[in-house]
Amino acid sequence: MANHNKFGKLGEKMAKEHLLASGYEICAQNYRFQKAEVDIIALKRDVLVIVEVKSRNKGFLEDISEVIHPKKVKLLALAANQYVEENDLDLEVRFDVITVIKNREKFEIEHFENAFYFF
Repeated sequence: MANHNKFGKLGEKMAKEHLLASGYEICAQNYRFQKAEVDIIALKRDVLVIVEVKSRNKGFLEDISEVIHPKKVKLLALAANQYVEENDLDLEVRFDVITVIKNREKFEIEHFENAFYFF
């Protein structure tokens, strides 16, 4: 596995640990539907949270709006809808982004709730 893939998996693991420590229940990881993949699907207080994880080294920071393109948002919404339907859920759905930034040997985790909306 390439180093950037290992770093991405580590970022997802750290994001999952962050969510669990914040009271979320993890429902699925790497959920796939058609061409979409959702990194983490979690539940907290009757809200289904679709989480996109972005792992970066310090210095390679982009604005979230530039990292998650409209096509990606559409795919996430499509996958979220499929997950809701196949599990017969009647919940509010929220789209979050968690960034994991590596600064030398330290990691900074930032959780953006309601990072984007799908209309």
